[in-house]
Amino acid sequence: MNTITAAITAVGSYVPDYVLSNEILETMVDTNDEWITSRTGIKERRILRDKDKGTSYLAIQAAKDLLQKSNTDPAEIDLVIMATATPDMPVAATGVYVATQIGAVNAFSYDLVAACSSFLFGMSTAARYIESGKYKKVLLIGADKMSSIIDYTDRTTCIIFGDGGGAVLFEPNTEGLGVMDEYLRTDGVGRPFLKIDAGGSLLPASIETVTNKQHFVFQEGKTVFKFAVSNLADVCEKVMKKNDLSSEDIDWLVPHQANKRIIDAAASRMKLPQEKVMMNIHKYGNTTSATLPLCLADYEKQLKKGDNLIFASFGGGFTWGAVYVKWAYDSK
Repeated sequence: MNTITAAITAVGSYVPDYVLSNEILETMVDTNDEWITSRTGIKERRILRDKDKGTSYLAIQAAKDLLQKSNTDPAEIDLVIMATATPDMPVAATGVYVATQIGAVNAFSYDLVAACSSFLFGMSTAARYIESGKYKKVLLIGADKMSSIIDYTDRTTCIIFGDGGGAVLFEPNTEGLGVMDEYLRTDGVGRPFLKIDAGGSLLPASIETVTNKQHFVFQEGKTVFKFAVSNLADVCEKVMKKNDLSSEDIDWLVPHQANKRIIDAAASRMKLPQEKVMMNIHKYGNTTSATLPLCLADYEKQLKKGDNLIFASFGGGFTWGAVYVKWAYDSK
């Protein structure tokens, strides 16, 4: 009996229409286009401005895009994993609502929360369900309405983040394609450096926490940057070494889109030319859980069956890791 691997068989995506450009940000905070571009590589980001729509809306649209493009019957989906750092609400999982809204009536669902590594960790989780032989279709969605937790008077964070959603479908494969290996890490030493202080059980919401802006993202940029630069390339190199992959063997690096300088540093250490690196940070910014699937959606037509892909991410916590995938299909 052939070994079952978990292959990505379809991709979907969604970004809101409203474009928040660097030029618009110049009118909101003390910053400028040249400063933002040189330090982050970001030119614009998409924002979901509708006050009555949350992360679930982004997720539903991305999932519907996947279902429509792949002609998948949602009733055949066994599991929906919702990777997000911005659930609609603290209790009543966003994924459960999303699964119902897209017609995945036979699926169970839950949220997976690991900051910017949520989608990457979700890939590992989805693969285990498929490899068990019990589940045939696992839908992994990464979506975040980051604008809901950003202080637009804080120039250190408001220039970075955007809103978006992406989805991938995992199915069993017996050709040796799909998720091949992974190296996932966490370290609680990172807790003070990238966080939202209030709104959880440690510091429940109060008039004081709202007044003190403790429900917005706080980031100590230099610490996070240094950690990301050293550790992102490190996990990629570990996965490559374990699987006897040289830089020539890698067809694509699919990195978390947090900062172009971090991506460039990782690619340089991996000895990968720019044309092998997926990059869309210039137009979407950091969409947190959506960065990796949005990259796949943008580059899907360039992917070929058998291509070697290294997915890599890092996030608050700290959380970080790399996943090695053999691509399972030629673009349709």
